[in-house]
Amino acid sequence: MAKAGVLLAGGLALVTAGPNATMWTLSSGHRSDVAAAPSAPVVIVPGARVAPDGTPMAYLRGRLDVAIELVEAGKVGGILLSGDAGGSSGDEIVSMTRYLLDHGIDPAIVRSDGVGLSTRETCERAKSMFGVDRAIIVSQYQHLPRAVALCRAAGIEADGVVAYCECRQITEVRNNVREWLAAPKAAAEMLLR
Repeated sequence: MAKAGVLLAGGLALVTAGPNATMWTLSSGHRSDVAAAPSAPVVIVPGARVAPDGTPMAYLRGRLDVAIELVEAGKVGGILLSGDAGGSSGDEIVSMTRYLLDHGIDPAIVRSDGVGLSTRETCERAKSMFGVDRAIIVSQYQHLPRAVALCRAAGIEADGVVAYCECRQITEVRNNVREWLAAPKAAAEMLLR
């Protein structure tokens, strides 16, 4: 039984290592912090969980705070919110919009995609539905390589900016594992385009 577990773990590591390395390679030179970020017409903010009271939880709040900083620094002229408007944890779009407006963002520069249910869909819809050719995408360091790679595969000249996260350690671990396991699917989607 222990040998089977070791073999399974080894196989899983092999299946995920290559795609993860690919995401990091494809996004290399296209990830930065706010200070080093290039200018772009729009920043894409992917959705994440909202709290029971409808406010953004730590991951989402970190993404929104960076988007606000990019607007205030004059690095982007607009914000595209993408997420699940009918999500099980609440309406991500309403939560994000309210947060931005409460923090002084002009509603005229905010656009929303309430059916951006995955990173791939967010990027593809930004291109096809909103005509985005050049953008910054904001996400936490674990997710950023995959987000940048998928946006670039969708035809967007994308750069990524690392979002903050005042998260518990268990949240960090869970999201690292989630990203590690999501890379093979993303790589397959990029190959099958």
